[in-house]
Amino acid sequence: MKKVKTYDIIDNFLKLDTRLKNIESLVKTNGFEDVQNQAFSCSNKCRSSYNKIELANLFYILMDEGILYFDSNDAKKSRTNFQEFMSENFTYNDNEGNQKIISTISRQFSECKGYTYKVKQIRFLDEFISVMQERKKRLESW
Repeated sequence: MKKVKTYDIIDNFLKLDTRLKNIESLVKTNGFEDVQNQAFSCSNKCRSSYNKIELANLFYILMDEGILYFDSNDAKKSRTNFQEFMSENFTYNDNEGNQKIISTISRQFSECKGYTYKVKQIRFLDEFISVMQERKKRLESW
């Protein structure tokens, strides 16, 4: 085994450090840093008090009932567009109460569609209807 001199180690480290600084400079010059910060920031997205599955339930129901849609003639395309729309524009509330970026929501959409998750969807609908009924009562009492 070849012994490496301390000088060689330091020299290689400095070369690597210089290369990394050059790459960082290129990224900043080309504006990639701002794009990345915006894409992964919760501050420029619509925040939700719902967790990820609840948010998926809400949009899936609105989409499935034809209330909101991207393409009324192509359900698959509309579903894909909804998932992209949600990922680009919304955050969800995680278990600790923090807002999290939606990197992908396809699994939650699939759960909304599946028969085994119908109990969760019914529970969500009951809670949502209760909130809407409370709102209706407030409006009626004005």
